[in-house]
Amino acid sequence: MSSLKVFAGRSNPALAKNIAKAIGKKLGNVEFKTFSDGELWVKYRENIRGCDVYIIQSTNPPAENLMELLIMMDAARRASARKVTAVIPYFGYARQDRKDQPRVSITAKLIANLLTEAGANRVVTMDLHAPQLQGFFDIPVDHLYSSVVLARHFLKRRLKNLAVCSPDVGGIKMARSYAKRLGAELVVIDKRRPRQNVAEVMNIIGDVRDRNMLIVDDLIDTGGTMCNAVEALLHAGANKVYAACTHPVLSGKASERINGSRLEQLIVTDTLPLRMESPKIKVESVAHVFGEAISRSFGHRSISSLFDIAKG
Repeated sequence: MSSLKVFAGRSNPALAKNIAKAIGKKLGNVEFKTFSDGELWVKYRENIRGCDVYIIQSTNPPAENLMELLIMMDAARRASARKVTAVIPYFGYARQDRKDQPRVSITAKLIANLLTEAGANRVVTMDLHAPQLQGFFDIPVDHLYSSVVLARHFLKRRLKNLAVCSPDVGGIKMARSYAKRLGAELVVIDKRRPRQNVAEVMNIIGDVRDRNMLIVDDLIDTGGTMCNAVEALLHAGANKVYAACTHPVLSGKASERINGSRLEQLIVTDTLPLRMESPKIKVESVAHVFGEAISRSFGHRSISSLFDIAKG
């Protein structure tokens, strides 16, 4: 019978260690070198022949994170691993998922092709920017949901008169799953984006007056969309505004925007290392979700049954 071995790249070592701990394993021994010109080198320091190898690595910038994952998978395949699964807590480059203007790349499809060619037999990831990205792969994809963790956080808080808000039309499905789980109303913000990393609030669809609001999104990058949404909701008569997101990218001026906003609290997961400290930000770990998914995948058991609350 094949044995399970878990290895990690260097993009998020804390999460990788906690995932391994959740399934009762130690991270496997792998050696990394970065040459003076920046070239990467990887070697497995233990035998993986005939093993089911799970490689944990987010593909957020810098591009070395993606390259490191590709090299690790290629090395595992050449070391005769029976099966190679890429565990990608944050799937980077997913926002470029269609050709919305001339002469641009569909990077989400490009990354899917690269992962497959490098030797991935399966991918495990969480809250893709668009769930239909699973169709870009010619291999099985296990799509996990952070709502299992984040919705539970707000259930424990028992916020009264709560409504869940999607910051754009594309996030309605995610917001609806939270609203269903929390027994809350659904609100949608209709916005337009004149250029990258710039969003303008257009209309609020739904009743927000005197309500506590929860904005949910798959990621927060520069914080502009979320902070604009906070101000729009408060201007429309909301009581307090909270936010939850899976992937805390938090680049550019995100720190000063969040700290300077009237947001009560932002709850994020640890799919990415937190790049800023703020009393407004709290981290909830998804290590046990990935750990359970890996255990079920290895044991050929259902994974989808873990995420019934995310449906609808």
